[in-house]
Formats: sequence, C-alpha cells, structure tokens
Amino acid sequence: MTDKLTTGEGQAWADNNHSLTAGERGPVLLQDYQLLEKLAHFNRERIPERVVHAKGAGAKGVFKLTHDMKAYTKADLFNGVGKETPILLRFSQVAGESGYPDTIRDVRGFALKFYTQAGNYDIVGNNTPVFFVNDPLKFPDFIHSQKRDPRTHRRDNNMQWDFWAHSPESTHQVTYLMGDRGNPASYRTMNGYGSHTFKWVNAQGEAYWVKYHFISQQGVQNMTDEVAAKIAGTDTDYLQNDLFSAIETGNFPKWTVYVQILPYQEGLDYKYDIFDVTKVVSHHDYPLIEVGEFTLNENPENYFTDVEEAAFSPANFVPGIEASPDKLLQGRLFGYKDAERYRLGANYEQLPVNRPLNPVHNYARDGFMAAKQDRSVNYEPNSHGGPEEDHSARIHQDTVSGKIGNYKPYDEDNFSAAGRLYRVMSEDERTRLVTTIVNNLKQVTSQEVRVLAAHNFYKADPEYGSRIAEQLGLSLEDVKAGKAEA
Repeated sequence: MTDKLTTGEGQAWADNNHSLTAGERGPVLLQDYQLLEKLAHFNRERIPERVVHAKGAGAKGVFKLTHDMKAYTKADLFNGVGKETPILLRFSQVAGESGYPDTIRDVRGFALKFYTQAGNYDIVGNNTPVFFVNDPLKFPDFIHSQKRDPRTHRRDNNMQWDFWAHSPESTHQVTYLMGDRGNPASYRTMNGYGSHTFKWVNAQGEAYWVKYHFISQQGVQNMTDEVAAKIAGTDTDYLQNDLFSAIETGNFPKWTVYVQILPYQEGLDYKYDIFDVTKVVSHHDYPLIEVGEFTLNENPENYFTDVEEAAFSPANFVPGIEASPDKLLQGRLFGYKDAERYRLGANYEQLPVNRPLNPVHNYARDGFMAAKQDRSVNYEPNSHGGPEEDHSARIHQDTVSGKIGNYKPYDEDNFSAAGRLYRVMSEDERTRLVTTIVNNLKQVTSQEVRVLAAHNFYKADPEYGSRIAEQLGLSLEDVKAGKAEA
C-alpha cells in the first residue's frame, strides 16, 4: 500500500499540488502552513550558494525612460521622459551549480534591480515569458527534478521528464526550452521577460495589469546542442566571459523595455487566465508599448560583493507597482526574501549592492552582521519622533471572495498555448524542436513517461505529438490515450 503524505510533524497532508487560496483565482492565504513550510525547507536545502540560479553573471548599467507612463503608474522611475535610473542585471542558469557549464540547455534567469528614488524595485524574470508550474507548492518538486538524483548524484533525464510528463501545465515552457531559445548564443543576444502579470496604479488610483518584455537590441541568437556541448568542454564560463569582455571593450549591450497593458476589468475577463504564469497574453490583443531602454556599461569591481551578494526579490515593489493574484508570484513574495535571509543573513539588505539610494528608516534591529545602527528608538508606537507610516504607499484594493480550499487552476487549458507556439515556428525550427525532445526522451528509460510526454505534445498540436511519437517508435494510439498498453 502506498504511504500517505504527511508534514514533517507527521500531520496528514491533503493536497500537495494546489495552494490554499481565497476562491479559484486567489490570492494565496498566509494560513497555508504546508506551503510556507515547504518553501522554507526548500530554501535551506543547500549552502552557501543560491538554491536555484547559482551559476550567473552580472553587470551594472542605466535605465532611461523614453515614454512617460504616468497615465498608468505613479512609479517614479516610469514618470518623466529622459529620467535615468541605475540598474543591476544578473543573468543565470536555473538548475546547475555555480561551477556548472553555462552553455548547457536551460532556462536563463533575467533579474533586474532598479535603484529608484523611491526604493529598490526588482523584476526577477527569465528569458522565457512563461514558466513550468503555476502553483508555488509544486516549485520545490520541480527544482528537485532538475537537480541531482539523490542516489547517483547525477542530473537525470528520467527525473525531469517524469515530472514534466506528469505536470501537463509545463508543456508550454518545455516547448520554449527545447526550442532554439533554450540555448542562447550569449546573454547579450537573448530577450528577458517579467513572466508574471503585475499591477500598475496611477496617481488617480486607477489600476492596470502589466507584463514586461525586454527585447535585445543585439537581436536574438542561439546555438545548437552540438556547439553548446563543445564550448562546455573548453570554457565552462563562456556566457559570463562573453558578457564581461563585451562591456570591458566598450561594446555595451542594450535592451528595449516594452509592456503590455490591460485595463483592470478587461484583464480579469480575458480569454486566458492572465494570472497563470504558464500562459501568455496575445500581442495581437494587447500590443507591446515602448517604455524605455537599458544599457549595461559597467562590469563588477568585485564579483562577490557586486553580484554574488546581490539579493533580488519579486516582493521589492515601489509605490505604483503591486503584486497580482498570480499564485506562483504570491509564493515567490515569501520564498525569495526567506532564501536571502538564509543565504546572506538577516541584514542582507544592508550590504552595499542591496542598499537603496534613498535613506532607510524602520524599527528592525540587531541580528547577524548588523551595520550602521544608531541610538534611535526601536519600537512603535513611541513618543520619540520615530519614523511614521507613509500612507501614500497604500496599495490599490482588489475585491476578494470565495471559499477557502485547495483549488486547481482557474483555467485548466494546459496545451493550447504550446500548440500556438509550435505553429508559429518555421518548419526548420519545428524540426530542431522535435529532434531535441526526441534526443532527450531517448535517454528516458520509462516507456510510460515517454508516452505521457508525447501525449502532452499531441494535445498541444497533433502534428507535434505525432512527429515525436514516430521518431520514438511509439504507438500513436497509446500516445493519443496517454497510456502505454501493458
């Protein structure tokens, strides 16, 4: 008989795939103890490097606003054409350790820190507009499947494809990953995305939904698996070295910043769930709007203090920018800062690379590596003139209702977006995509996993799945059914 899932305290665990939310569309509830414990434990599984995105490279630069966005947001950095804001950008690989070759096929992290006049604002995204899972409860399990086998200590295609095959919502992201853009030729020649939907609020209190796109002005260039493997054998830091050398010689890379803006109610009523990070918003429905551009023009003076100690979090908002009910985003709001307290200590925000431009005033005190503390009062309320709340930072109010429960995704269509992506590819791109997937699945020993994976691609597009099935020698009837005959 299969063992029943429990917490670390031995308590019965009813649902390990869906967070507790207020109604189908959230937000996630703080009372979901199992979610918080799972994320907190996951953040402490490795020391001292980042638990994910350990291998990376970074540079400093500047963001320049070319189009005023005050009609949509009161955020200082997006108000006033010509305004310049210092930035730090860190690129990374998701799965590999800090010494892992950086040309191996993987999603690339794209983390931006804006040092604004109203505090630090972070957009912690990837080089893909979507992600593998849409519920934070599944995130630690996803990363486990991409890391090393607990017995052999090898990275194992059996593990990652077993997870993907049994998580159909990952089909869209897997199609991106196994396509040409899964192997960027350099950090300079890949796009970045905020991935999640966020909320912008203007000075009049009007709210809009927004998605970020960072389009490389160098164009998008990729490499084949064969080239990536050859480079990995000669230079494990190839992408990092390429970025450093380009900036050092004055070849400063640039990206144009675009957004998609959805009116508040239109976003709630959109044909796809805009709060599901496995889905996208059509550019035809909501075209890209230019906001500005950023340039990387300065290499780190010291990699450890300027990049390794950098702490990014999607919870770092400034007035005029807020979270959405996106379940995965809601989990990340807790997970990232908790990981940073574990990795860097309770006072990681006092490190120079994480310090905002504007003064910091709060009642937090002491802890490991506390610095520059004064004699001011450390409690509130008080009669000593301590810092007071800034009510201008109150968030825009969303209406929330629903019964508390562990809900499946609001929009359970896991396949049509992947199908649309497949169909916009050229025939050459489709061929390379199918070949890459087939070469990966040939390393998977479980026939059940192969069939189920092919079934997911077939559900996305019959031609897509049929080509994979044919090249793997799978029964098309089995693939259609999603189950191998005994």
